[in-house]
Amino acid sequence: MSGKTDVLIIGAGAAGLFCAALAGQRGRRVVVLDHANKPGKKILMSGGGRCNFTNYYIEPERYLSHNPHFCKSALSRYTQWDFIELVTKHGIPFHEKKDGQLFCDNKASDILNMLLTECEQGGVDIRMNTQIEAVSHNGAEFSVTTQTGKWNAESLVIATGGPSIPTLGASGFGYEIARQFEHEVYAPRAGLVPFTITDDNKALCSALSGTALPVTVGCNGKFFSDDMLFTHRGLSGPAMLQISSYWREGDFIDIDLLPSVDVAQHLQAQRTERPKVHIQTWLAELTTQKFAEQWLAALNIENRALAEFGGEKAERLIHSLQHWLVRPAGTEGYRTAEVALGGVNTDELSSRTMASKKVPGLYFIGEVVDVTGHLGGFNFQWAWASAAAAAEAI
Repeated sequence: MSGKTDVLIIGAGAAGLFCAALAGQRGRRVVVLDHANKPGKKILMSGGGRCNFTNYYIEPERYLSHNPHFCKSALSRYTQWDFIELVTKHGIPFHEKKDGQLFCDNKASDILNMLLTECEQGGVDIRMNTQIEAVSHNGAEFSVTTQTGKWNAESLVIATGGPSIPTLGASGFGYEIARQFEHEVYAPRAGLVPFTITDDNKALCSALSGTALPVTVGCNGKFFSDDMLFTHRGLSGPAMLQISSYWREGDFIDIDLLPSVDVAQHLQAQRTERPKVHIQTWLAELTTQKFAEQWLAALNIENRALAEFGGEKAERLIHSLQHWLVRPAGTEGYRTAEVALGGVNTDELSSRTMASKKVPGLYFIGEVVDVTGHLGGFNFQWAWASAAAAAEAI
C-alpha cells in the first residue's frame, strides 16, 4: 500500500495515537505506521495493567532533561486537567492511588480504547505490522518506505518511544531517524528500573526477597520517600525506581530504613521502658520479623535483651538502619525499565511545537525526546502534552 497524506506518524503508542487523534480532528489526513502487531502495548501493561495515566501534581521539577525548562511550555498548554476532562468525557472510572497518581478503576485498555475512538473520530488510518525500511526528505515532503509500499507527507512525527521493555517491540529507531537528520541524541540509559546487587549485600537481599519497607533514599542530592522491595537480584519498589534515574554507575545510594523514627532516641526509650525485650523483637516491631532476623545476622549482632545492648554494636545497628550505604552493581536494564533517559537534544526542537529546528516538517514527541518524568503518571502526561503541542502545528 502506498499513498500521499498530510501527516505521517511513526509509532502507535501513547504519544503517537494522541497526536494522530488531535491532528485528525483538526481536519488533517493522518496515517500512523508501526511495526508491532497491536497499538498501545506499553499502555496496556502500564501501572500493573491499570495505566497510571496522569498525576494531579504535574510540575516541571518532576522531569529530567539536559534543558530543564524545555518541558514547561507543552505541560502548561495541555495540562493534566485537560486529559482528566477527556477521560471523564469517555466515562472512564478512575481513582487516586496516592500522591496524585491517577489509575483506571478497571483496565488500562480503557485508555487505549479511548485513544482509538478519538483516532476514529479524526479519520486516522492506523497501519500495524508495518516495517519501515527508509525515511527521506526532499525539501518539500517526507517519503517513508515500508515493506508494503511508500508513503509521502509534508509532516513527519517521530513517536517511537525509547528502547525500554524490548519484549513489547521497543527499539531505538527514533534515535536513528534523529541522527539521520543530524540531530544530537543524548545516549539513552535505563530509568525507573530496579537495581542489581552483587557484593556482600546480595545474600541479604536474596534472603529478604519479597520484604517491603517504607524508606527514604538519596543519591546525587535527590531524595525519595516511598516503598522499597528486596528481590533475589537486588532492590526494587517505587523508591528504588525513582532514585535509579539519578544514579550513575559507581555511585552509592544512601537508604534510611526507618525514616519516620529517630532510631537512637527510640532505642534509648525502649531500653528504659522495656529492658527485658530482646533486640530482635524491638526491630521486628519497627520492620518485620524476617527483616529483624536477617539484619542482625548480617551485622553479627546477637539477640540479647535491650538492657544489655549498647556501645559500638548499638551504634553500628543505629547507623546501619538510618544510613544503609549500598553500591549497586548496575540496574536490570531496558528489560524491566519503565523509561529510557536521554534522547533527542531539546535545544534542537521548538518547545512550543516539538518541531525540528533543522528540518522543516519533522517533529519528535514523547519518550524519544530528552524529557523523562518521575514515576507516577508524569511520563504519560509528557506524552499527552508533547503530542498536543505537535498536533496544533502539523
